[in-house]
Amino acid sequence: MTDIRIVLIEDHDLTRLGLKAALQRVPGMTVVGEAANGARGLSLLETEHPDIAIVDIGLPDIDGIELVERLRQSQGDSENPTRVLMLTMHDSEAAVMAAFAAGADSYCMKQTELDDLIVAVRETYEGNSWIDPAVATVVLRQVRKTPAGALAANNRTVAIEAVEPEFEQILESYPLTERELEILELIVGGCSNAEIAERSYITVGTVKTHVRSILNKLGVDDRTKAAVRALRSGLVT
Repeated sequence: MTDIRIVLIEDHDLTRLGLKAALQRVPGMTVVGEAANGARGLSLLETEHPDIAIVDIGLPDIDGIELVERLRQSQGDSENPTRVLMLTMHDSEAAVMAAFAAGADSYCMKQTELDDLIVAVRETYEGNSWIDPAVATVVLRQVRKTPAGALAANNRTVAIEAVEPEFEQILESYPLTERELEILELIVGGCSNAEIAERSYITVGTVKTHVRSILNKLGVDDRTKAAVRALRSGLVT
Protein backbone atom coordinates (compact mmCIF):
# COMPACT_ATOMS: atom_id res chain seq x y z
CA MET A 1 0.00 0.00 0.00
CA THR A 2 1.36 3.43 -0.96
CA ASP A 3 2.08 5.83 1.88
CA ILE A 4 0.06 9.03 2.23
CA ARG A 5 2.45 11.76 1.09
CA ILE A 6 2.18 14.89 3.24
CA VAL A 7 3.55 18.44 3.02
CA LEU A 8 3.54 20.59 6.17
CA ILE A 9 3.16 24.37 5.80
CA GLU A 10 3.47 25.92 9.25
CA ASP A 11 5.48 28.95 10.35
CA HIS A 12 6.02 27.94 13.99
CA ASP A 13 9.17 25.83 13.96
CA LEU A 14 8.39 23.80 17.08
CA THR A 15 4.85 23.04 15.94
CA ARG A 16 6.03 22.03 12.47
CA LEU A 17 8.86 19.85 13.76
CA GLY A 18 6.56 18.24 16.31
CA LEU A 19 3.96 17.45 13.67
CA LYS A 20 6.60 16.07 11.33
CA ALA A 21 8.08 13.82 14.00
CA ALA A 22 4.64 12.56 15.05
CA LEU A 23 3.38 11.89 11.52
CA GLN A 24 6.60 10.18 10.45
CA ARG A 25 6.01 7.61 13.19
CA VAL A 26 2.58 6.70 11.80
CA PRO A 27 2.66 3.64 9.53
CA GLY A 28 1.50 4.56 6.05
CA MET A 29 2.33 8.27 6.29
CA THR A 30 5.38 10.11 4.93
CA VAL A 31 6.21 13.81 5.24
CA VAL A 32 7.78 14.68 1.88
CA GLY A 33 8.36 18.36 2.54
CA GLU A 34 7.91 21.24 4.96
CA ALA A 35 7.75 25.01 4.67
CA ALA A 36 7.66 27.93 7.08
CA ASN A 37 5.81 30.34 4.78
CA GLY A 38 3.24 30.38 2.03
CA ALA A 39 5.56 31.14 -0.90
CA ARG A 40 7.83 28.21 -0.10
CA GLY A 41 4.76 26.09 0.59
CA LEU A 42 3.27 26.75 -2.85
CA SER A 43 6.58 25.90 -4.48
CA LEU A 44 6.72 22.61 -2.58
CA LEU A 45 3.16 21.73 -3.54
CA GLU A 46 3.94 22.33 -7.21
CA THR A 47 7.08 20.15 -7.17
CA GLU A 48 6.00 17.36 -4.79
CA HIS A 49 2.29 17.02 -5.65
CA PRO A 50 1.54 15.50 -2.23
CA ASP A 51 -1.67 13.71 -1.33
CA ILE A 52 -2.27 15.97 1.66
CA ALA A 53 -1.15 19.50 2.51
CA ILE A 54 -1.48 20.48 6.17
CA VAL A 55 -1.66 24.27 6.03
CA ASP A 56 -1.56 26.79 8.86
CA ILE A 57 -4.16 29.50 8.31
CA GLY A 58 -1.90 32.22 9.77
CA LEU A 59 1.23 32.21 7.62
CA PRO A 60 3.57 35.25 7.70
CA ASP A 61 3.62 36.18 4.00
CA ILE A 62 0.45 34.99 2.29
CA ASP A 63 -2.12 33.53 4.62
CA GLY A 64 -3.28 29.94 4.39
CA ILE A 65 -6.57 30.95 2.81
CA GLU A 66 -4.88 32.71 -0.11
CA LEU A 67 -2.47 29.80 -0.44
CA VAL A 68 -5.38 27.38 -0.86
CA GLU A 69 -7.04 29.67 -3.41
CA ARG A 70 -3.83 29.80 -5.47
CA LEU A 71 -3.39 26.04 -5.19
CA ARG A 72 -6.93 25.40 -6.43
CA GLN A 73 -6.43 27.79 -9.34
CA SER A 74 -3.19 26.08 -10.35
CA GLN A 75 -4.73 22.61 -10.12
CA GLY A 76 -7.75 23.45 -12.24
CA ASP A 77 -9.68 20.26 -12.96
CA SER A 78 -6.91 17.89 -11.92
CA GLU A 79 -8.11 14.31 -11.38
CA ASN A 80 -5.82 13.90 -8.36
CA PRO A 81 -5.69 17.25 -6.60
CA THR A 82 -3.78 17.74 -3.38
CA ARG A 83 -6.28 17.68 -0.54
CA VAL A 84 -5.93 20.41 2.08
CA LEU A 85 -6.25 20.00 5.82
CA MET A 86 -6.42 23.50 7.29
CA LEU A 87 -4.72 23.76 10.68
CA THR A 88 -5.66 26.75 12.79
CA MET A 89 -5.95 28.21 16.26
CA HIS A 90 -8.80 30.43 15.08
CA ASP A 91 -12.44 29.39 15.32
CA SER A 92 -13.81 32.82 14.41
CA GLU A 93 -16.65 32.79 11.90
CA ALA A 94 -14.69 34.97 9.46
CA ALA A 95 -11.63 32.70 9.44
CA VAL A 96 -13.62 29.48 9.25
CA MET A 97 -15.95 30.60 6.47
CA ALA A 98 -13.09 32.09 4.45
CA ALA A 99 -11.32 28.74 4.67
CA PHE A 100 -14.43 26.97 3.41
CA ALA A 101 -14.75 29.38 0.52
CA ALA A 102 -11.09 29.01 -0.45
CA GLY A 103 -11.51 25.30 -1.07
CA ALA A 104 -9.92 23.55 1.91
CA ASP A 105 -11.13 19.97 2.42
CA SER A 106 -10.81 19.50 6.17
CA TYR A 107 -10.43 21.74 9.22
CA CYS A 108 -8.53 20.99 12.40
CA MET A 109 -7.84 23.09 15.47
CA LYS A 110 -4.19 23.09 16.59
CA GLN A 111 -5.36 21.91 20.00
CA THR A 112 -6.70 18.70 18.41
CA GLU A 113 -5.30 15.48 19.87
CA LEU A 114 -2.73 13.70 17.70
CA ASP A 115 -4.98 10.65 17.32
CA ASP A 116 -7.74 12.85 15.91
CA LEU A 117 -5.30 14.59 13.58
CA ILE A 118 -4.23 11.21 12.22
CA VAL A 119 -7.89 10.31 11.66
CA ALA A 120 -8.37 13.68 9.95
CA VAL A 121 -5.45 13.02 7.58
CA ARG A 122 -6.74 9.56 6.69
CA GLU A 123 -10.33 10.73 6.21
CA THR A 124 -9.15 13.60 4.01
CA TYR A 125 -6.97 11.25 1.97
CA GLU A 126 -9.97 8.98 1.39
CA GLY A 127 -11.92 11.90 -0.04
CA ASN A 128 -13.97 12.75 3.02
CA SER A 129 -14.02 16.03 4.89
CA TRP A 130 -13.01 15.94 8.53
CA ILE A 131 -14.39 18.86 10.48
CA ASP A 132 -13.21 19.66 13.98
CA PRO A 133 -16.29 19.80 16.24
CA ALA A 134 -15.41 23.37 17.30
CA VAL A 135 -15.26 24.44 13.65
CA ALA A 136 -18.49 22.64 12.77
CA THR A 137 -20.25 24.46 15.59
CA VAL A 138 -19.10 27.81 14.19
CA VAL A 139 -20.36 26.94 10.71
CA LEU A 140 -23.73 25.75 11.92
CA ARG A 141 -24.16 28.83 14.10
CA GLN A 142 -23.50 31.01 11.07
CA VAL A 143 -25.92 28.99 8.94
CA ARG A 144 -28.70 29.28 11.50
CA LYS A 145 -28.48 33.08 11.55
CA THR A 146 -28.13 33.60 7.77
CA PRO A 147 -31.65 33.43 6.28
CA ALA A 148 -30.63 34.52 2.81
CA GLY A 149 -28.80 31.26 2.22
CA ALA A 150 -25.32 32.70 1.83
CA LEU A 151 -22.36 32.69 4.16
CA ALA A 152 -19.94 35.56 3.68
CA ALA A 153 -16.49 36.17 5.09
CA ASN A 154 -13.83 38.64 3.97
CA ASN A 155 -15.70 39.16 0.68
CA ARG A 156 -15.61 35.43 0.01
CA THR A 157 -19.00 33.74 -0.23
CA VAL A 158 -20.14 30.16 0.18
CA ALA A 159 -23.57 29.48 -1.33
CA ILE A 160 -25.95 27.20 0.52
CA GLU A 161 -28.22 25.57 -2.00
CA ALA A 162 -31.92 25.07 -1.45
CA VAL A 163 -33.41 21.60 -1.32
CA GLU A 164 -33.52 20.40 -4.93
CA PRO A 165 -36.31 18.17 -6.27
CA GLU A 166 -33.72 15.46 -7.00
CA PHE A 167 -32.70 15.46 -3.34
CA GLU A 168 -36.33 15.08 -2.26
CA GLN A 169 -36.72 12.14 -4.65
CA ILE A 170 -33.63 10.44 -3.24
CA LEU A 171 -34.96 10.73 0.29
CA GLU A 172 -38.35 9.40 -0.80
CA SER A 173 -36.71 6.35 -2.40
CA TYR A 174 -34.00 5.88 0.22
CA PRO A 175 -35.18 7.49 3.48
CA LEU A 176 -32.79 7.92 6.36
CA THR A 177 -33.08 5.17 8.93
CA GLU A 178 -33.77 5.93 12.58
CA ARG A 179 -30.11 5.31 13.39
CA GLU A 180 -28.97 7.60 10.55
CA LEU A 181 -31.22 10.36 11.82
CA GLU A 182 -29.74 9.96 15.30
CA ILE A 183 -26.21 10.21 13.87
CA LEU A 184 -27.17 13.17 11.69
CA GLU A 185 -28.40 15.02 14.78
CA LEU A 186 -25.06 14.37 16.48
CA ILE A 187 -23.21 15.62 13.38
CA VAL A 188 -25.27 18.80 13.49
CA GLY A 189 -24.36 19.06 17.16
CA GLY A 190 -20.67 19.09 16.22
CA CYS A 191 -19.75 15.60 17.42
CA SER A 192 -16.74 13.79 16.01
CA ASN A 193 -16.95 10.19 14.81
CA ALA A 194 -15.40 9.03 18.09
CA GLU A 195 -17.94 10.97 20.14
CA ILE A 196 -20.81 9.61 18.03
CA ALA A 197 -19.49 6.08 18.54
CA GLU A 198 -19.32 6.57 22.30
CA ARG A 199 -22.80 8.06 22.56
CA SER A 200 -24.38 5.51 20.23
CA TYR A 201 -22.54 2.47 21.66
CA ILE A 202 -21.18 1.46 18.26
CA THR A 203 -17.68 1.33 16.75
CA VAL A 204 -16.05 4.21 14.89
CA GLY A 205 -16.01 2.01 11.79
CA THR A 206 -19.78 1.58 12.02
CA VAL A 207 -20.18 5.34 12.44
CA LYS A 208 -18.15 5.92 9.27
CA THR A 209 -20.39 3.49 7.38
CA HIS A 210 -23.51 5.34 8.55
CA VAL A 211 -21.95 8.72 7.73
CA ARG A 212 -21.16 7.62 4.16
CA SER A 213 -24.75 6.43 3.76
CA ILE A 214 -26.07 9.74 5.10
CA LEU A 215 -23.86 11.73 2.71
CA ASN A 216 -25.01 9.64 -0.24
CA LYS A 217 -28.69 10.02 0.62
CA LEU A 218 -28.36 13.77 1.19
CA GLY A 219 -26.40 14.20 -2.03
CA VAL A 220 -23.43 15.92 -0.38
CA ASP A 221 -19.74 15.09 -0.03
CA ASP A 222 -18.86 16.15 3.50
CA ARG A 223 -20.24 16.31 7.04
CA THR A 224 -20.70 20.06 7.20
CA LYS A 225 -22.73 20.16 3.98
CA ALA A 226 -24.83 17.34 5.37
CA ALA A 227 -25.47 19.35 8.52
CA VAL A 228 -26.34 22.46 6.53
CA ARG A 229 -28.72 20.51 4.29
CA ALA A 230 -30.32 18.81 7.27
CA LEU A 231 -31.01 22.18 8.89
CA ARG A 232 -32.30 23.76 5.69
CA SER A 233 -34.59 20.84 4.90
CA GLY A 234 -35.95 20.47 8.41
CA LEU A 235 -34.59 16.94 8.91
CA VAL A 236 -33.20 18.16 12.24
CA THR A 237 -33.76 21.37 14.17
